[in-house]
Amino acid sequence: MSLIVQKYGGTSVGSVERIKAVAEKVAKFRQQGDDIVVVVSAMSGETNRLISLAQEMQESPDPREMDVLVSTGEQVTIALLCMALKSLGWEARSYTGAQVKITTDSAHTKARIMDIDEAPMRADLDAGRVVVVAGFQGVDENGSITTLGRGGSDTTGVALAAALKADECQIYTDVDGVYTTDPRVVDGARRLSRITFEEMLEMASLGSKVLQIRAVEFAGKYNVPLRVLHSFQEGPGTLITLDEEDNDMEQPVVAGIAFNRDEAKLTVRGVPDIPGAASKLLAPIGEANIEVDVIVQNVAADGTTDLTFTVHRNDMDKAAAILREVAESLQAKEVTFDDKIAKVSIVGVGMRSHAGVASLMFNTLANEGINIQMITTSEIKISVIIEERYLELAVRSLHSAFDLDKEPEEE
Repeated sequence: MSLIVQKYGGTSVGSVERIKAVAEKVAKFRQQGDDIVVVVSAMSGETNRLISLAQEMQESPDPREMDVLVSTGEQVTIALLCMALKSLGWEARSYTGAQVKITTDSAHTKARIMDIDEAPMRADLDAGRVVVVAGFQGVDENGSITTLGRGGSDTTGVALAAALKADECQIYTDVDGVYTTDPRVVDGARRLSRITFEEMLEMASLGSKVLQIRAVEFAGKYNVPLRVLHSFQEGPGTLITLDEEDNDMEQPVVAGIAFNRDEAKLTVRGVPDIPGAASKLLAPIGEANIEVDVIVQNVAADGTTDLTFTVHRNDMDKAAAILREVAESLQAKEVTFDDKIAKVSIVGVGMRSHAGVASLMFNTLANEGINIQMITTSEIKISVIIEERYLELAVRSLHSAFDLDKEPEEE
């Protein structure tokens, strides 16, 4: 018998029929003797509907009242799921985030979990009930309802699994696992049977949309085994674990290829090569709450330097306006920008113990006539900035070059 936390997203509970299907899936686990805690999102489209109502009242809705409003979406789902379980003959009890109680800080619309009182859930599990918890929400020390921001239900699921020391946290979604890359781009993309937290964190931060970064961080911190599964199809999914030791397969050099089209590149040319110049250029960007990704600086023979960095494409115009002001005060020559770029990354813990990974990546792109504009690396990833029009060609050629379409061989 296992204690399992299952999380179902908005599409999984998007209609009465789908909620009934989730109830039947949960019932199968109960029949096997497993204790089950279910975390659910609002029905698909409901949170957007509530946000649009708020915007009809206020152009910039009050954050505290916005949390009160949008948290109601999950309350509908937990009640309906409990009713569906009871109709199948299984005892179930619903909890809002405040009832659990999931204590958060007071950062409305983007709160962070501070503590969880698991005692009421344990009492219900001991009594043979299925516990159904509203994802995405909690309560601060003042009793105000809070929400956890984008992907908050994934985070709730992982946090409950950590608090309860669950055997596994299962994230049910509209894909049947984590793939070597996006199957819509590469026909030969392969579902991974397992991947490490480190690799999944890199994949998520570099563009893979399967799991939210906060949830993976939380799971890695508390060593909660995570499994990604399809809501409506049977299958083993992908297990995300802390280490590679219990993997009986030869660790592949590269686990997957992530990519991101939402990048823009800005360059300040002819900046005086003096201490503090980079700080003066980038500090105002940070103060404007614009995240900087890849940074490259080149020093020229004439005593000037060129600074190039990337930001999210939506932030390009704002960043360019800030840069022009600062560049003028530094007497830099010009500011240029380019929103027709993309980032392609290879990720794998096996890169730590294999030489020649970077050269294979660069040679593969060169053979396809793809020019690399910027490079950034870490222990387990290499990212390059290229022209956006070559993105799919780059992903396909790298996927083939690193044999990601082949099943790993047993040792």
